[in-house]
Amino acid sequence: MKILGIELGSTRIKAVLIDENAKILATGVSEWENELVDGLWSYPMQKAKSGMQEAYADLVKNYGKAITTLDRIGISAMMHGHLAFDENDNLLVPFRTWRNTNSAKAGEILSELLDFHVPTRWSVSQYFQTVLNKEEHVKKIAHLNTLSGYVHYLLTGKRVLGMNDASGIFPLLRNDYDEERLKKFDTLLSSYDIKGKFKDLLPSVLPAGANAGALTEEGALLLDPTGNLQPGIPFCPPEGDMGTGMIATGSVEPLCGNISSGTSANLTVILEKPLSRAYEELDVIATPDGYPAVIIHTNNCTNEINEWINVFDEALKLFGLNVSKGELFEKLFNYALKSDIDVGGMTGYNFLAGEGLAGTNKGAPLLVRGQDGNLNLANLMQTQIYSAIATLSLGIDILDKEGIKLKKVLAHGGFYKTPLIGQSATSAVLKTPVTVMNTASEGGAWGIAVLALYSTQNSITLSAFLDKIFESAEKTVLEASTEEKDKYAEFLRNYIRYLPVAKTASSLQ
Repeated sequence: MKILGIELGSTRIKAVLIDENAKILATGVSEWENELVDGLWSYPMQKAKSGMQEAYADLVKNYGKAITTLDRIGISAMMHGHLAFDENDNLLVPFRTWRNTNSAKAGEILSELLDFHVPTRWSVSQYFQTVLNKEEHVKKIAHLNTLSGYVHYLLTGKRVLGMNDASGIFPLLRNDYDEERLKKFDTLLSSYDIKGKFKDLLPSVLPAGANAGALTEEGALLLDPTGNLQPGIPFCPPEGDMGTGMIATGSVEPLCGNISSGTSANLTVILEKPLSRAYEELDVIATPDGYPAVIIHTNNCTNEINEWINVFDEALKLFGLNVSKGELFEKLFNYALKSDIDVGGMTGYNFLAGEGLAGTNKGAPLLVRGQDGNLNLANLMQTQIYSAIATLSLGIDILDKEGIKLKKVLAHGGFYKTPLIGQSATSAVLKTPVTVMNTASEGGAWGIAVLALYSTQNSITLSAFLDKIFESAEKTVLEASTEEKDKYAEFLRNYIRYLPVAKTASSLQ
């Protein structure tokens, strides 16, 4: 059995081929980056297509032989954002990603109207902001989609979404968009002279395991221009990266959590019961099989680490030295272990984009230290490692107030590629042991492949299926040492102390 998963992440488009036991047979990758278009973060959709082709071609090359058919395919991508199309499927404005924070007014109005925290990055917020802005394209919109739903449509001709991705468009109730809240939103839209029903613009919602269409002839040629791949291959529902993060860590049971740390950091916790009230710091989403979950989301994570690695790489090249990026990451991450117990009095804010939890609307990355601070390489690297995920601490206390005690937290994403370092830092931030699977660096691409595998044998629950997949998985469980906990506590004190500086810098952008 051969199952293909493709995820369009924030820095990489990755393809993963697995067998019936979820063992990885081959991987392929293509790099891409977001860019500012008219002041808004975006990705060119042509690059989504060409990058998917490159990742798939790289996978076939690494597999070592031509692929003519597959048992299932699954597509995953960054959640949320604004992808608007006219009746002829023309993209009306450049893709506006989850990273944009320009829809604060829309989110505020919708949260009050729906009695539900609606984040600025959600598709409904970004759509409604275009209404408030009286943008020309609004009345031409015939279809709205997410990135995974759009790519799935290109390959299958079906406008459908998995439950996790759909829950980042509009609040769900059981297995579909919440009808009562839709009626309230339709009434609001009519006051802006927007006719019709909002739901008619949206993809249909499908649970994990459902049949979501098949590869068309056009889709086969789009994915594999060589013509080797044949049409007719079934698809599972396309999903968001938060949902595939849950799958990649086997975290779909109540009181289980998972953290995905890459370009952004997201802590997702599966709920045992509803929250006592709505919180601005917590987003309510759904698992791929429809159970409620909350997420603490940050817009930024490893971006500043990557920039500093590039600086060190440039310095080495200046002296004629060539060191691989992988070795740079590993050595510099491990060197952070030599940092002072107070991290040299240093702290940092990796806010390349605005950070809602921290109260900043625009990006302004900062490195801060007191006048008696100690700037050295170890303290600098420890600062970058902690600041990548420290913003999560601003939302952790709410879980305690709600009496949510996690059974386990599993981590995945590029932040954990260097063994133990990112894992230990995450344990200090979350105040609980953290587990990393051997599939951690494969992340959501492997997760959507596993969901596609589930759709071939979904006579059992998703939770039971994942238990079988993970029962023999290699994993590392780690709790931060007392020294690490104390070190992070000192860093966090400075982080909160200097946070007004970051807010001021944001306001000057």
